[in-house]
Amino acid sequence: MAAENGEEKLIAVARHIAKTLGHNESMADDILQIFSNFDGRFSRENLADKLTTAGQEEEPRALDLTIKSLERQISKYVAADHPIWSDSADSSAFLDCVDELISTVRALSASGSAGAYLARAEDLLQQTMFRLEDEFRLLIERGGESFEPTRSYNNGNGELAEDNSNLLFEDSDEDDHDYSDNEIPVAQRLSNYDIIIDALPSGVIHDLHEIARRMVLSGFGKECSHAYSSFRREFLEESLSRLGLGKLSNEEVQKMQWQELEDEIDKWIKAANVSLRILFPSERRLCDRVFYGLGSVNDLSFMEVCRGAVVQILNFADAVAIGSRSPERLFKVLDLFETMRDLMPEFEFNFSDQYCLVLRNDALGIWKRLGEAIRGIFMELENLIRRDVAKAPVPHGGPHPITRYVMNYLRAACRSRESLEQVFEESVNVVPSKDSTLSSLSVQMAWIMELLETNLEAKAKIYGDPALCSVFLMNNGRYIVQKVKDSELGLLLGDDWIRKHTAKIKQYLLSYQRSSWNKLLGVLRADSSPVAANVGGKSMSMKDRMKAFNSQFEEIYKSQSQWIISDEQLRNELRISLCNLVMPAYRNFIARFQNAPDVGRHADRYMKYTLEDIGTQINELNAPLFLVDEVFKKLQYELGEAVIIWN
Repeated sequence: MAAENGEEKLIAVARHIAKTLGHNESMADDILQIFSNFDGRFSRENLADKLTTAGQEEEPRALDLTIKSLERQISKYVAADHPIWSDSADSSAFLDCVDELISTVRALSASGSAGAYLARAEDLLQQTMFRLEDEFRLLIERGGESFEPTRSYNNGNGELAEDNSNLLFEDSDEDDHDYSDNEIPVAQRLSNYDIIIDALPSGVIHDLHEIARRMVLSGFGKECSHAYSSFRREFLEESLSRLGLGKLSNEEVQKMQWQELEDEIDKWIKAANVSLRILFPSERRLCDRVFYGLGSVNDLSFMEVCRGAVVQILNFADAVAIGSRSPERLFKVLDLFETMRDLMPEFEFNFSDQYCLVLRNDALGIWKRLGEAIRGIFMELENLIRRDVAKAPVPHGGPHPITRYVMNYLRAACRSRESLEQVFEESVNVVPSKDSTLSSLSVQMAWIMELLETNLEAKAKIYGDPALCSVFLMNNGRYIVQKVKDSELGLLLGDDWIRKHTAKIKQYLLSYQRSSWNKLLGVLRADSSPVAANVGGKSMSMKDRMKAFNSQFEEIYKSQSQWIISDEQLRNELRISLCNLVMPAYRNFIARFQNAPDVGRHADRYMKYTLEDIGTQINELNAPLFLVDEVFKKLQYELGEAVIIWN
């Protein structure tokens, strides 16, 4: 009887060992098969017959022994006052105990008939996981502090090579690596974005993976993810701070002076590029290695690590996008728009999983809002032109400050033609074009030019002298055409637009000649002309006509010598045109005058100007080019918040 009891106990122990070591039923059967090879008493038939009663009696005792053994072994590690992973032998032995405990809990859970033992095992497992979590934190913190990060780059063969030079990060200044110090490595400046940072040693990454795998298997994946993401998140926050990107609220951004905001935008562009091209890919790679094969914990951890930094980056861009639409902001907002556009593939690549969908969508939405901001700025430019009503005429008929401002503004804007094309292709607020072949940006530019021309025509009407009105329109028209021809505006508006407005300038020139010189030419015409023969209804002698010519020419010279033709080529064209118009008529008049009976030999007494004098004074009519800048420097003109561009 005693022999049978001993045999039954032995079989029960064998069965319990098989269940404990076997991670599933198949493995347990294999272990029992090995036992049967050594002793026939462990055959499947004997086990099936004898374990029916003996197993039920002896299994609780064996379970109690197993759990007590695990409690004894694990408790010394859980209660240890030093890092377990400071000794490789301790860490290996501890992981073996953890594996055995996990297997025991699984076996007990599957049996469904060992409630008290399962509760003890689960309580021990929870204590074990808490200690593993602490060890996980220590490993990642110590690894980051003691390890000099390397950068990996593409070596041309599709492989990553390592280099320790010119790193993005700096390590702790402490030589003895005091692990109580919370300092962590942070990002430094660099210009090459084609690198990946290895922030932890491979050995530490391996240890972290081993801990993470066991925590996830035990149902503590969330705790492991939190421990990981909290430290790596702090690293990213410190890196952004080192790159100059502060945590600014929308209100703080809106209240900034423009010059200060410009500086912040420059910092943002650098920080966004480093983050999306280096920091986030590096975090993705590290996450993939630590949580390899652990399913959604990998993606969730990566999202938790990067979410704060991504939100910080996007919030600043969004604050600028919803801010003021002042025209002066266009070029920096364009910089933001272009940076976001160039980084969209990085957003798609780095945040491709389901947990990061909201980050991708937010990035896309803010990029589109920056486009809306650019369109809003152009609308404000249109309003600025409309609101600039005529107050006083520009002295001497030169180009108006609004002409200079708008044309130089558009010329500078068109340096980002590709981006503006992209912005306006999505716009629904552009005035429809009669020519469907024009791009949306071309239509927008043509519309602004039309507003400017309408504004200038209204300003020209305040000149009392029709001739000066024509000079004003001629100057502004020439300035506009030259700026269009010398920039991308010419490609946008097209050759037909340039020809049409060049013809307009010629019309202004003819209008100037008619209003200023026709009366004088009428005096010089032949007697057969009614206008020549009668002035004010009275017939004029040749002497009177010479006197009238001298008087009118002096008056024209006196008034128009102060007028400005700002463009040198236009000034020469105008002088040539006037010489061709006046000098032949004056030459013919002199010939008739010298032969007139009432003049006789005393013609020189009445001829105040020789033919050469007329040509000389016509060439002196318009102010030299250098006077243009002097006139405008004296002109105090404010155009909203805009700074007038004088070049």
